[in-house]
Amino acid sequence: MKKTIIFIAFFLFGWTLVSGVRIEKALQYNQHTLKDHYKYKKTVRQIQWNKISQKLDSLLILEEIATEFGALNNYKNKNGLAPLVNSFKHNSYKHVVDKNGTKRDQGIPFYRTGNLSAPECYGKDGALVWILRDSADYLVIVPAEFDGVWLVPSKYVDRLPVRRFTKTIFVDRTNQNIVTLEQTDTAWLVRSMNPATTGVRRPPYRQETPTGIFVVRSKTTSMMFTKDGNSELAGYAPWASRFSGGGYIHGVPVNYPNKKVSEFSWSLGTVPRSHMCVRSATSHSKFIYDWASTDRALIIIYD
Repeated sequence: MKKTIIFIAFFLFGWTLVSGVRIEKALQYNQHTLKDHYKYKKTVRQIQWNKISQKLDSLLILEEIATEFGALNNYKNKNGLAPLVNSFKHNSYKHVVDKNGTKRDQGIPFYRTGNLSAPECYGKDGALVWILRDSADYLVIVPAEFDGVWLVPSKYVDRLPVRRFTKTIFVDRTNQNIVTLEQTDTAWLVRSMNPATTGVRRPPYRQETPTGIFVVRSKTTSMMFTKDGNSELAGYAPWASRFSGGGYIHGVPVNYPNKKVSEFSWSLGTVPRSHMCVRSATSHSKFIYDWASTDRALIIIYD
């Protein structure tokens, strides 16, 4: 009971934990590897080990308490366009969003206990949640990075087959890098440290990569994409692992009529410029594709 109270307080009130996670470097992928601190133009960028360690601490607490995990699911609105929230607006992309800026499209309705007339806000597709219990046609859940205890219609939550996540992928939007870690009995082992490119806020087509704790939901060797503003195929991204909506970690995009796969791009590790996805070197994206199992690995995106 005491652990449950501490855990809920951590999420509801944003308590900060002193990190005790042990991290060691034991690379399994060693191409394009970054140093802990590295130069970019006139600045020095870094791998934010302190934030990574704190987030791993939080994950361990969550795993200690949670009896069951789920992943929010409304990819391409397959479970139905979420009902309108009580208070909504249109963003610069002309999308309906809640008070937090989360989109209705591919969103998951979050209800307060005792008020099922309209959702208060939306959850993000692919986000990790702790399933507290069933309640008629709803699940009582605590999102891994979202305040409060909520009711969500059961159809919007996929129950996951694991209670421990030993493989995590950290994407740093500020420093434009990506780090993979694997848990062992004694430490979290760093498996790769690489440059990345995240999404940029540039209406009407390019969007920021969303922050949060997401589950690897699906994979494809070739993620097809269309030209901005129409349905004509523009190319594909190799070795793609999906985490939220149409957001993937993938290799260097192949733009038609060129059909040759590129290993690396000069833009990796510079500034955000993708449509929403996280770009990495093609061989690194294949490493992630092979290494991180669907519904058993996490993608944690932070600033």
